[in-house]
Amino acid sequence: METTIIICFLCYTLLLFGITFLTSRKAGNDAFFRGNRKSPWFVVAYGMVGASLSGVTFMSVPGGVYYGQFTYMPMVFGYVLGYAVIALILLPLYYKKNLTSIYVYLDQRFGGSSEKTGALFFIISRLLGSALRMYLVVFVLYEFVFRSWGIPFWVPAVVFIALILLYTFRGGIKTVVWTDMLQTTFLLLAAVITVVAILRTLDISYIELLRRSAEDGYTKIWETDPAAPKYYWKQILAGAFITITMTGLDQDMMQKNLTCKSLRDAQKNVMTSSLLFIIVNLLFLSLGAALIYYAQTTGFALPTDASGRVVGDKVFPSIAFSLNQFTAVVFVLGMVAAGYSSADGTLTALTTTFCYDFLHFDRRDDTSRELRTRRLVHVGFAVVYLLVIIAFRPFHNQSLIDTLFDVAGFTYGPLLGMYAFGLFTQREVRDRWVPLVAVICPVLCYILKMNSEAWLMGYRFGFEILLVNGLLTFVGLLLISKRNNANQQ
Repeated sequence: METTIIICFLCYTLLLFGITFLTSRKAGNDAFFRGNRKSPWFVVAYGMVGASLSGVTFMSVPGGVYYGQFTYMPMVFGYVLGYAVIALILLPLYYKKNLTSIYVYLDQRFGGSSEKTGALFFIISRLLGSALRMYLVVFVLYEFVFRSWGIPFWVPAVVFIALILLYTFRGGIKTVVWTDMLQTTFLLLAAVITVVAILRTLDISYIELLRRSAEDGYTKIWETDPAAPKYYWKQILAGAFITITMTGLDQDMMQKNLTCKSLRDAQKNVMTSSLLFIIVNLLFLSLGAALIYYAQTTGFALPTDASGRVVGDKVFPSIAFSLNQFTAVVFVLGMVAAGYSSADGTLTALTTTFCYDFLHFDRRDDTSRELRTRRLVHVGFAVVYLLVIIAFRPFHNQSLIDTLFDVAGFTYGPLLGMYAFGLFTQREVRDRWVPLVAVICPVLCYILKMNSEAWLMGYRFGFEILLVNGLLTFVGLLLISKRNNANQQ
């Protein structure tokens, strides 16, 4: 089976490089950073599904059904609200100012220190978040394919990052927009084919599967205990603000939107993507229910850790490899697609942010020098990205989706507060103090989260800590601001 998997992986990679060849010919900096502003909106919308879901949804959402049922769905409903805010407020701002890096807005509104603070928080957030997604892909393939060959964990990590670096090196975001279509297709096919294989193996219909899963309590959507971390109103609110921050204030995701031909096209892309996310997340949650029902019916032993607790991130791969060779191959291709879609846009966005917000490409005219610099930065971020993946290996001890959103709550909060203050007030901040505010607020939120049960009568913070973080940042900026009657927006 391992030989078949490697052959299919090579074929998929060749297909990917074929797309790269077609999209990166004569690609300069404008194509790398902005896609020449010619991307069809429907291509971006479809590709963003895979880029947003990536390995986290592919692995952790189905595996999370074992303990969390379908309580992830209220957060998905919150995503739709967040995308509406992006379409109606943020995208018009970005297109009006003709931005390449969205953090240039912070320079225009507050000053250079604010711009660099926002850009640095994005770099930290995206490096950690995307590297954790990519780590999951490498981890699963290592456990189920490469470990039996005696290959060290870092080898497949190096191979993946090297390949991603190669196919994004010339075309950048112009290439990523089109390769994301391929990634999304294979990611979804893997889920659909696995569900179909389970239904055929157990000889039941999809409706019957959901009915039996509901009887066992695995399709519960609404957590009604206000003290629970996944209380549905908290999930909806968190989903909305996570989308606003992790998409609307995220250079990686917005850079794809900013390649559309016009603001109207970008808005159509965003709203279409939000509706697709509902359908796709229902698919992956249904996959989780199918995996659990399969294990219960056949007696398949779900993977556990040393304490006997089921490891959610291993449920999907363990069953996919046990069904038949075809589902194993499809699963691997889905994982590869998830890994590629996690990292390709991220490397491009990190390069863009550093080049525009720290090296100020928008203020320079030496095109040939910019090209050399951009390539060096791109390689540098690929190396750092690889090191983060390898460094996370000893700390993988909980559901990765929870880890990802825990990180996001602390790193994206300052961005939320800064943009909210810039958009909804006319006050002028003392720019040199902004970095201090942006560091203090996540620290306060961490202390609050660690002690909330003792301080707040048993209340436990979930993903809504992001909102608290943004609010504290807003208040902090208010304290270091002064009245300004001029319209700076």
